[in-house]
Amino acid sequence: MAHSEANDNNDHRESVIIRFAGDSGDGIQLTGNQFATASALAGNDLSTFPDFPAEIRAPVGTTFGVSAFQINFGSREIFTPGDEPDVLVAFNPAALKTNLEGLKDGGLIVADEATFVDRNLKKAGYETNPLTDKSLDGYRVLPVDISKLTLEAVEPFGLGKKDALRCKNMWALGLLLWMFGRDRESVASWVNTKFANKDTIRDANIAALNAGHTFGEAVEMEGHITPQVIEAAHLPPGEYRTVMGSEAIAWGLVAGAQLAELPMTFCSYPITPASSILHTLAPMKKFGVTTFQAEDEIAAICAAIGASFAGSLGVTSSSGPGIALKTEALGLALSTELPLVVVNSQRGGPSTGLPTKTEQSDLYQAVYGRNGDAPIPVLAAHSAGDCFETAIEAVRLAVKYMTPVILLTDGYIANEAEPWKLPDLSKLEKFPARFAEEGSGEDGPFNPSQRDPETLARIWAKPGTPGLEHRIGGIEKSFDTGHISYEPENHEKMTKTRWDKVAGIANDIPEQKIDFGPESGSLAIVGWGSTYGSIARAVRVASADGIEASHIHLRHINPLPKNLGDLLANFDQVLVPEMNMGQLATLLRDRLGIKVTQLNKVSGQPFKKADFVKAIRQYVLPRAAE
Repeated sequence: MAHSEANDNNDHRESVIIRFAGDSGDGIQLTGNQFATASALAGNDLSTFPDFPAEIRAPVGTTFGVSAFQINFGSREIFTPGDEPDVLVAFNPAALKTNLEGLKDGGLIVADEATFVDRNLKKAGYETNPLTDKSLDGYRVLPVDISKLTLEAVEPFGLGKKDALRCKNMWALGLLLWMFGRDRESVASWVNTKFANKDTIRDANIAALNAGHTFGEAVEMEGHITPQVIEAAHLPPGEYRTVMGSEAIAWGLVAGAQLAELPMTFCSYPITPASSILHTLAPMKKFGVTTFQAEDEIAAICAAIGASFAGSLGVTSSSGPGIALKTEALGLALSTELPLVVVNSQRGGPSTGLPTKTEQSDLYQAVYGRNGDAPIPVLAAHSAGDCFETAIEAVRLAVKYMTPVILLTDGYIANEAEPWKLPDLSKLEKFPARFAEEGSGEDGPFNPSQRDPETLARIWAKPGTPGLEHRIGGIEKSFDTGHISYEPENHEKMTKTRWDKVAGIANDIPEQKIDFGPESGSLAIVGWGSTYGSIARAVRVASADGIEASHIHLRHINPLPKNLGDLLANFDQVLVPEMNMGQLATLLRDRLGIKVTQLNKVSGQPFKKADFVKAIRQYVLPRAAE
C-alpha cells in the first residue's frame, strides 16, 4: 500500500535490507532491479548487490545454481547493500540453504512453500523440511504457496504451467511492494514496454504483480507482518536516476571523449563482468562512438591502438584474464605513446577463477604487470556513481599525457546500482586534444618525438596529414628524431622520460583529502575501489559511538597523490583493507616507505560494515586505554 494508505500499525524504519534468492531461471536479478527502481522513485537512497553463479543454467534446485540480489534502501544516506538482510525471499530450499546464514536474527523469511518438497529438499541438502521442523524458530517465517497463487492469478491467460510459473517472481515482487509501501506503477510500465509485442505474457505478469500486492492487503498474516514505512531520503536537490557502475563507466567515457573533442572507438571481447560496458555503448553512435566486438582480446586492444593512431580515442575493456592477454599490446601503446583507456572490471582469480564474484586482485597487474620499465597511470573508481567522474579523468590523463591509462573497477561496482545525481554537463571543463598542424615538418622531416616541455607528452599527428608523414612502433626510438635507435644512452634517456612523464602526473591531480574523520589521530583506514561504502559507513558508526578513525580513499593509484605520505604520517596506525592478499599495502610500502597493517579478504564477497567496525575497535580502543 502507498504511504498515504498506511495504517496505525505500520512500522516506521530508517532502512531495510532485502535479499531475493532462487534459481537462475527465477528472474531474481530482474525482480531485485525492479524493486530498486520502485524504491528510487519513492525517494529512497539505496545500494544493491547482485550475486549470481558463473554457470549459465545450473541444475534446477541445486545450491550452486542459486542467484541472489540484495538491496539496502532507506531514508538516510546508504553506502552499502547492507550486512545482514532483514528479509529473505527464498524461492526454493536451495535459496534458503545458501542465504540463511547471513539473515539477521529475528529476520523475516518469505518462502515459496510449494517448492519445499522431498526432491528439492534433498538437492539442497536438507533431511527434513525447515519450514516445519522448527529449525527456523529464531526467525519470522511466512510460508506462502507462491507457485499455486501465481497459477491461479494467470489462469485466464491460457499459459502452459511452465510459462505460468515464470510469473511467480512478479507475484512475489507485488507482495514485497505492498510490504514496503512501494508503488507498482514503475514495474507495470516496465512490463508493458518489455512485452509490448507479447500481449498474453504482458497481461499475465501484470496480473501476477497485482495478485501478490492484493494478497498482502487482503490476508491477515501471522507474526505481526504489517506494511513498513520507509520515508524518502534527504538527498541534495537535483535530478536523479538509478545507475549501475558499468553504465556510468560507459557514459563517463563518452563524456570524456566529448570534452576532449574526439570521436571514440571502443573495442572489446566479451568477458564477465566487463561485457555490459560494450552493451551500453553500442547504441551511442550519435555521440561519435564506434563499437567493435573483436574475435579475441589481443585483436580488441590492437584495434583500439590503431584507432588512437588514426586520431580517435581508443578504448578497450576486459577483466583480469583478458587484461593478461592484452599486456604485450599495452606495452606497444606505451612505447608508441598513444592515448588509450583500458578498463579492467576485476573478478576473482587467478586464471578463470571466480567469473561472477568480486575481487581487487589486479592492482599488481595494473601497476607492475608489463615487460620492461613500463609505467602506466592507474585509477580506481569507488562506486557506481563515481565511475562517471573517474572515467572522465582517465580520458583526460590519456589525452593530455599521450599514454595508456588503466581504470580499475570490479564485479561489485560493475553490477551495483545506486541513485545518481545527474551532473550539469555545461560545468564540466573541456580538455581538447591537440594535434600537430599541417606542414609543421616543412623545415625538415616531421619528428613524431617532439614533446611538450611541461607534460613530456609527445606530439600527436593524424596519419594522412600533408607534411606529417611518420612512423611509430614498439622498437625503441631516438629521443631526438623518432627513428629506430639501439644506442644504450638513448634507451636510458627514453626509459627515464617515460617514467618522468607518468610520475609528473602527480602534479596534475588533486592532493589527497580525508573522506571522513580527523586530520590526525590513532587510525587511518586507507582504501581503494569498492571497499569505499563499507569503510564509510563503519567510520560513521564508530564516530557515533565516540570512537574516532579516519577514512582515506584513493582514486589515483599510480602515481599516488604527492601529499599522501605526509598525510599518513599524522596517524599512529595505517590500516589497508583489500579484497586481495595485500597489493595496495605493498605499493604503499614500496612508494612511501611507511608501515601499514593489512586486512585482507578473498572470498569473492565484498567486505561488510561489521568487518571495519570490529577493526576500528581492535586498533583504536587498546591505544585509548594506554
